[in-house]
Amino acid sequence: QVQLVESGGGLVQPGASLRLPCAVSGFTLDYQPIGWFRQAPGKEREGVSCITGSDDGPYYADSVKGRFSISRDRAKSTVYLEMNNLKPEDPSVYYCSPDCSSNSDYWGQGTQVTVSS
Repeated sequence: QVQLVESGGGLVQPGASLRLPCAVSGFTLDYQPIGWFRQAPGKEREGVSCITGSDDGPYYADSVKGRFSISRDRAKSTVYLEMNNLKPEDPSVYYCSPDCSSNSDYWGQGTQVTVSS
């Protein structure tokens, strides 16, 4: 049974940092693509970053390049999204999924990120 649990969200000021863990079960991270997505109210879910099971470099949306970083800890079955220099356009509910496509059938409950001064 595939399960994903996101956490680490919160209210931060512009320029701050957050690290979002996504604990997974029901599959291994060894060769599984896994992505982070976000969805703001009234908007479609968009891909933020994805790490594949191959040696290809991770993918980042243009809006987060240079600020966000994805990583995985296979021993802990956890994928992380490190978010630095958070901007007012970053607030959303952030989700992880064992897929680089937003058409995935598996999603966690999400974690809310709010950026406000």
